[in-house]
This record gives sequence, structure tokens and C-alpha cells, in this order.
Amino acid sequence: MRRPVARRIQAAVATLALAAATGVVLTSAPAASAATGSATGYATQNGGTTGGAGGQTVRATTGTQIHAALCGRASSSTPIVIEVEGTINHGNTTKVSGSSCNTAAGVIEIKQVSNVTIVGVGNGAVFDQLGIHLREARNIIIQNVTVRNVKKSGSPTSNGGDAIGMEKDVRNVWVDHTTLEASGGESEGYDGLFDMKDNTQYVTLSYSILRNSGRGGLVGSSETELSNGFITYHHNLYENIDSRAPLLRGGIAHIYNNHYVRLNDSGINSRAGARAKVENNYFKNSKDVLGTFYTDAAGYWQVSGNTLDDVTWSSPGSKTNPAGPDMKSTTTVAIPYTYRADAASCVPDVVSRTAGAGKGNRVSDGNCSPQTPTPGPTDPTPGPTDPTPGPTDPTPPTGTNLSIGAGSDGSSKAAGTSYGDLRDGSLTTYWSPAGATGSASIKWASATAVSSVHIREAAGATGNVKAWRLLNGDTGAVLTSGNGAGLITFPRTSLRKITFEITSSSGTPRIAEYETYAG
Repeated sequence: MRRPVARRIQAAVATLALAAATGVVLTSAPAASAATGSATGYATQNGGTTGGAGGQTVRATTGTQIHAALCGRASSSTPIVIEVEGTINHGNTTKVSGSSCNTAAGVIEIKQVSNVTIVGVGNGAVFDQLGIHLREARNIIIQNVTVRNVKKSGSPTSNGGDAIGMEKDVRNVWVDHTTLEASGGESEGYDGLFDMKDNTQYVTLSYSILRNSGRGGLVGSSETELSNGFITYHHNLYENIDSRAPLLRGGIAHIYNNHYVRLNDSGINSRAGARAKVENNYFKNSKDVLGTFYTDAAGYWQVSGNTLDDVTWSSPGSKTNPAGPDMKSTTTVAIPYTYRADAASCVPDVVSRTAGAGKGNRVSDGNCSPQTPTPGPTDPTPGPTDPTPGPTDPTPPTGTNLSIGAGSDGSSKAAGTSYGDLRDGSLTTYWSPAGATGSASIKWASATAVSSVHIREAAGATGNVKAWRLLNGDTGAVLTSGNGAGLITFPRTSLRKITFEITSSSGTPRIAEYETYAG
């Protein structure tokens, strides 16, 4: 019996009818998405992981719309990027049928499909009490989302209690910049945050937060279920976890540059022949951070460069084989891909600035310095033949600036900045997103006709904004897209909210004024 968590913090769509019925918003293909960077670790092997690169981009604000996007594809392997904004829950997630999908109510089903990217955009994507289930799936990317409080018992239940769960012939998955959290352990109805079983291979979990759970995650469902492996865990925060950080049954894992805080019972549990390369991690205020626990089926590890800060160890026993206090390697593990590991001493700082949803998908350069990622395979840089060039006219439009007196909001803002600075008529104040990407909106109490926008960057930040999209905030439709701040024109549109979404930047974006004009 496990004790409770200590100190718990309690594409093209097949028919237009499907899109119309479910409210899926289609953008022109190919379209830029907020997904950034490229897969790392074992997800780069076995042909690599590119998700929905090259496919249609679809915006979804409900679970039903996510299912509809999958079901509306020409085939189950047609690439698609699904941009998610808002809260996905049981109330808005129903089953959708189609020849290219196999969905169910009450869970996001990535089942019997391939070539899919799910990415949180705008103000963020939260899967509330609703898990993401991958089964017989290949080439999947999940990025910049929060999944919280998924239960296997009590009410409501979803996905067997796993925040993200993979099973049965899953290959090549990259889960990046996610926040996975529960509010307790098994006795409170929760299970694992990140589970893999039944022949799941070539998976990377990177720059993510796993916290407040009895079980961090497992690889393999039993001591005889040993078909899983080739998993990379890097730059993740495990905080207030009882055990399974992770639990490895067979297979190979590469675990580096993770920050572990308050592993209450045990941490990395290598058993049943598993082999783990554990390097340059930082363990703090934790117990039995590495070893074979709760079984006599031994696992193995190769260790180097780890920092142990206030770590305690159990005495060895028939079913307890801790690696410490004098951690030594018991095997060797060859890593087939290139990577640059940060020194363990800077891992707490780097992980705090990069891990989790809403961090601008920032990554480390291997020298303890967070960086803005380069555009990934689903975020192409528009070329000279793109039909929508960026604004180049520096002359501001004439007429009344409709932003003065309007409202404003946006994605997470950097410290010391304000949404109100977007519309105060002053170039000395500015709004800045918390990361390298983000969105800002101007809104009115009633529908207002707008045909041009002037994005004015603050002094010292000119040229920092690179790729962007302008969205109808009422519908999510893309009005236009391009590169570089300045004057943006588009067909006159009546709306109550208009959103400027920065999808890539150089340096930190600083928007002094977000002006809107009727003509």
C-alpha cells in the first residue's frame, strides 16, 4: 500500500458539413502553427518524429472539434496540425465518427492514426479531468498543453487515470513543454501522469512539469511486459511525486537534466532488466532517487554528473536495492543520437525557466542558457513565393485609432508589462509576452469594422517580431499572416475581438502600440 503524497497541494476535411457541424476552424494550407523546435532524444530515431508537418492546420476549442479534425482527414495518416485553445473537458468532448478516426467521449483519442500534432496556442490549452490516449498511433507530437486531475475512479473518470497514456504498438511520440498534474495518489482516484505500455517505443518527454501525483509514470505494465523502451526524459521537473519518476520495466531509457524535488518514496525505479543512463540530473529533498524497488527483478543504471541535495536512502533488502548513497554504474548504455547536456548545477535554474506549458517553448543550448527555439517542421518560415508577404509599408494609416478606449488582453505577459500599454497611445510603454511567442488582442463591446492594423515595436526591439498571424478573435479564423511588424491590411471585417499572434521572434518581442483602423 502506497502512502498518500506528502505535502500534497490538494488536412483537409472530408466534407464541409463535418466542419460546420462541429465548429472546426480551418486555415489555408500550408499554414504556420505555434509548434516550434524539432524532436529530440529517442523520438528522433526510427525515422524521426515530425507530427503533422506539411498538413492542414485546424483550430479547435473543444474536444469534439479535436475529434472532428481527426475524423475529417482524407485518411488516418493524412498529416494534420490541431491548434488547441481553451479548456477541453467532459462537457465538450464527444465521440465523432469517420473513416479516418476511432474516437470516444470523455477522452481525447489518438487511436489508430498517424502524423498528428496537437499544440496549445493563444491563451493556452487545458485538458481538465480529461486524458490524452494514444493507441496504435505513430508520429505524434503533443506540445504546450496542460493536462490536469485525470481520474480512474470517482467522478468523472477518463483514460484510466493517466494524464497522457500510450499503449499497443505506439511509435515515435514527442511530448514537449507540457504540464501534467494531479491532486493526489491512487487513493484519491488518480493514476500515472505519463504511462507507456504494450509495445510503445521511441518516445521523448522534454521540458515538461509532472507534479502532485502518487505516480509519475511507467514504462511497461508488469514484470513480464517488456516490449517497451527507447525513451528519453530531459529537462523535466518532477515535483511532489511519491514514486515512478519513472518506473522502468525492461527497455532502455536516457534520463538527463531533470530536476527532481520531493520524491517522497522513490524516484527512478529500474527493474526487470531495464537499463537507464542517468546523467546530470539534480535531486533535492528526496528519498531513494534511483534503484530497484518493490521487486527482486533487478534493473540496471549508468550514472554520471548527478547532484544529490538532501537525499536520503533506505537500507538494502530483498525487494529494495537503492543505488546510493554511493551511486555507481551497474551497466553501460550507448546513446545513438547527439545531445548536449547542461551541467547539473544549473539544472534547477534552466528547468524553472523552460519547463511546462506557457513558457514560449524555450529550450536550453546545453550551456545553461535558455533559448528561443527555431521554427519546427510545423512552423515553416514563409519563402519568397509565399502568397502573403509581411507588411513593409512604414507609413501609418490615417483615420481614428480604434484601439484607444477599447479593451485588451492576451497570453501570459512578461513581468512589468501591461495589456493596457498596447492601446495607451504612448510609444514609451509596451506589452511583452512571457516567452518568445504569444498573442495580444484588442476587443470592443460591440462589433467593429476593421481593415488594417499597425503593430509598432518599442525602441530597442525593432525587428524582433518575425512570423505572425492576425486572427478574428470571435471565430478563430486567420485574417492574414506574414513576417515583421508594421502596417497590416486585410479585407474589411466586422468583429468584436482581433488577435495578433506572434509565432516566432528574434529576441524578446515588445509591442508599444497595437493600433486598429476601419479604413
